[in-house]
Amino acid sequence: MKPDLHRYLRTAREAVLWKLEGLSPYDARRPLTPTGTNLLGLVKHLAGVEVGYFGDTFGRPFPEPLPWAADDAEPNADMWATAEESREDVIALYRRVWAHSDATIEELDLDAPGVVPWWSADRARVTLHLVLVHVIAETNRHAGHADIVRELVDGAAGLRPDNDNLGEVDWTAYRARLDRVAREADA
Repeated sequence: MKPDLHRYLRTAREAVLWKLEGLSPYDARRPLTPTGTNLLGLVKHLAGVEVGYFGDTFGRPFPEPLPWAADDAEPNADMWATAEESREDVIALYRRVWAHSDATIEELDLDAPGVVPWWSADRARVTLHLVLVHVIAETNRHAGHADIVRELVDGAAGLRPDNDNLGEVDWTAYRARLDRVAREADA
């Protein structure tokens, strides 16, 4: 079971990073939703998520400080990259976090106990199994955000570069049909 869960986490991580491939620094950072969702910010956020859940929760602190996690950091500092934080820096950090998280996953049993310090006391006691499921869900949720944001940037869509998982569809005609149906339903 643990190898299956770990594989799902790895697949979701790679999907998120694929969404950055081939983009300009501007397109990797630009906010494309009213709440500022951007691709590089999603990666930075997920790095912090894994540091917390696979590090702090199990008493295995990540060896590098994350300035955006400091008590005096500005709100949402984990959701965007500063001009000084290059795409390469953020991706390299995320990969170092993966190695740290992977070590926790590999070294602990699924029933290993942990405490999520930012959860309420009645929910804070967890197992590695629960944390793995939680982080897989969170990573996939943000991978979905990344899918939409990347599609808004340049139309690139799909699961992976070698398998878009979308099939052969005339997307322009498909979208036009959906818009037509939506207008008819609204009439």
